[in-house]
This record gives sequence, C-alpha cells and structure tokens, in this order.
Amino acid sequence: MKATGARPRMPLQQVRIAESIAAELRARILNADEGAVLPKQDEIVAEFQVSYPSVREALRILETEGLITVRRGNLGGSQVRRPDAGSAAYSLGLALQAARVQLSDLSDAVVRLEPMCAAMCVENADQDKVLPKLRQNIEETRALLDDEPQFLMKAREFHDLLVTSAGNKTTELMVRSLVALWSSQEEAVEETMAAHGETHTRENREAVIDAHAKIVARMEAGDAAGAERAVRRHNEAVRDLYISRVDGNEIVDAASARARRSFQSLV
Repeated sequence: MKATGARPRMPLQQVRIAESIAAELRARILNADEGAVLPKQDEIVAEFQVSYPSVREALRILETEGLITVRRGNLGGSQVRRPDAGSAAYSLGLALQAARVQLSDLSDAVVRLEPMCAAMCVENADQDKVLPKLRQNIEETRALLDDEPQFLMKAREFHDLLVTSAGNKTTELMVRSLVALWSSQEEAVEETMAAHGETHTRENREAVIDAHAKIVARMEAGDAAGAERAVRRHNEAVRDLYISRVDGNEIVDAASARARRSFQSLV
C-alpha cells in the first residue's frame, strides 16, 4: 500500500550510503573542537565520491538528530551544533514528558539521586576546592533573605554546586538534568504563588540556609554518609512543600519556555 503524500523513498543502497556518510560526519562533530564547521556539500561529495542526493540525505539525518542546522539558499551551509548539557537535559525532559512521568516520580528521583552527589563530593580529592564555594554560596544566600526571587535562585545554585562537584561526569549530566527539570516545576509553583500574593515565609527561607549549613558541616567533617542524609532530609522537606501545592499526578512539563531556560542554564 502506498501512503498518500508520503516522502518518496530513497533507493536502499543510497540510504546505506547516506547513513555511512552521516556516521563519519557525526563522529567528526562529536570529536571536533568548539566552533568547528562542516564542509560544504560540494566538498563532501568530492571527499566521499558520492551523489548529491546521498549527501543531502546524510545532512538531513544529522539535522534530525539536532547535530547541525542546515541553512538553505545561496549563503546556506551546515552549522554544527555539538550536544551539551542543556540539549541533553532537554531531550531527557521531553522523553519523560512523552512517557507521562508524574511530578511525584520526578521529585522522588531527585530526592534519591542528589544526596549521592554530596557523598561523592566528600570522597572527591578536590573537595577542599568545593567547600569554600559552598560556604560562599550560603553567605550570599543569607544576604538575600529579604529578596525572595533572588534568594531562591541563589539557593538553587547551592544544589548545582553539589552535583557539579561530585567528580563523575556521567552522574553530573544525569542528575543536573533532573534537578533542572524539577527546578522549572518549582518555579511554576512560585509564579502561581506570586500571582495570588503568596510567598515563602522568612522562616522557610531561614530553614533552607540552616539545611545547607548542616550539609556543609557534614562534608567538612568528612562524613559522606552524614552529608548524604542531610541532603536527603532537606530535599524531602522541599519536595513535600512544593508537592503539597500541586497535584503530584500532574505530568512533568519539559516543553515550556520556563523549562527551556532552566536547561539552557546548564551550559
């Protein structure tokens, strides 16, 4: 049966050629330095000794994967877009939303995974460089007690410092992605609160600072398990506060402009 209005199929051999070209170009993009550019179509045709349709199909594959942006016209070309933490987080967020993952599920993952990063920080040989940054963040957060929007932004930076200092790039990418998505859900709640003239109490904000200070104290003592427990207790308290204001069965929203901003901040 022929699909009405379907895109014409390429010959099987041509598809395989396009996939081979795309595989080679993909490897170059991923291994290239920042700012690298892709050769023009004429150059790719000459290098691989293939037809223009095969090259165009290879570029279409890479464009679909988000690795390049193809600009049409006389001044066109292929602009390389190397994957980064922001694009990875966005893809993960969309996958979670498409899978109908609920806010309660996402928050539970953050509550379980982020504390592990605190323990890894304690075990990290570079923790002496991490602790001054965390202490400084606490003091900067304390100075913003009466400026709720700025306070919340600075308080979230504390958690990002914990995750990025874990000393494991794979853990960092995965947990930062989830934390960024959860943070955007928190911001949605805060916007709703602000629209109704509601704010977090000063007592709530002071409790955040106190919790962060306890986490750092455990880290300074070299107590990895204690630091992990302190982060877990703090995250559970924050989760319960936000989940109490929304329907925990609500589906995560990774496609909103708010979520995109949160992902882009990871770069």
